[in-house]
Amino acid sequence: MSDRDQITLKEALRSAIWAKDLTPEQMARVEADTFETFVPKGGYVCRKGEMVENWLGIIDGMVKMNNFSSNGKSVTFTGVPTGGWFGEGTVLKNETLKYDAMALRDSRIARMPVATFMWLLDNSLPFSRFLLMQLNERLGQFIGMVENDRLLNPDTRVARCLASLYHSHLYPSLEKSVHISQEELGLLSGASRQRANQALQLLERQGLLSLDYGGIRILDLEGLRRYEA
Repeated sequence: MSDRDQITLKEALRSAIWAKDLTPEQMARVEADTFETFVPKGGYVCRKGEMVENWLGIIDGMVKMNNFSSNGKSVTFTGVPTGGWFGEGTVLKNETLKYDAMALRDSRIARMPVATFMWLLDNSLPFSRFLLMQLNERLGQFIGMVENDRLLNPDTRVARCLASLYHSHLYPSLEKSVHISQEELGLLSGASRQRANQALQLLERQGLLSLDYGGIRILDLEGLRRYEA
C-alpha cells in the first residue's frame, strides 16, 4: 500500500497545484462539492459518448485515455498518473466525451462537478490562469505524441513516454519511482509488452533508469527527454 492510499480527499484537493491560490471561501466550496469514487483496474472512469458531469483528478492510481475503432483496434492517447487532472476541455465545451478513460490499476478518482468548476472559472483569476496553462501544456503534449508516434522508433518512444509522465504542471505529484507495469508502458507508448521490456532493458544499461520490483526508478530524466536511439 502506497502513501497515497492514506491521503484523504481533502488533502489531495489542498495539495493540487490549481488550489494554492484559492480563497478560503473558494476552497470550502471545492471541498464541499467534490467527491471521490473508486475505480478498479480495467474499470471505466468515464466513457465515450457520455455527457461530461465532472472535472476529474487522480488521487491515487493511473488512468489511460483511449479510443476503439469500429473494428476493435485501440489507440491510447495518454496516461494520467497520480496528481493529474483531466477533462477540462470537454467541460469547457459542454459536450459529450470523445474518449474512454480506463483505470490501468485500482484508482481513487476525485470528481469536481461541472457547476463548481465553472464557478471557480468565473470567480478565481488564478484558477483561470491555471486552466490556460493546462490547456497549452496539454496541446504541447499531444503535438509531441503525434511526432513521437510517426517519427521515432520503439526504444525512443518508450523513453519519451516515461519522460512525459514527469510534467511539473500536468502531473506535479509523481515521484522519481513510477509504479507502472511493462504492459501499461507498452499501451502508452504504442509498443507490445515484450518490445517495451526490450526498450527498458536498453535504457537501464545506458544508466537512464533502473527496473525495480513493481515499478521503474528514473535516474536521468533529462536524458530520457533527449533520448533518441
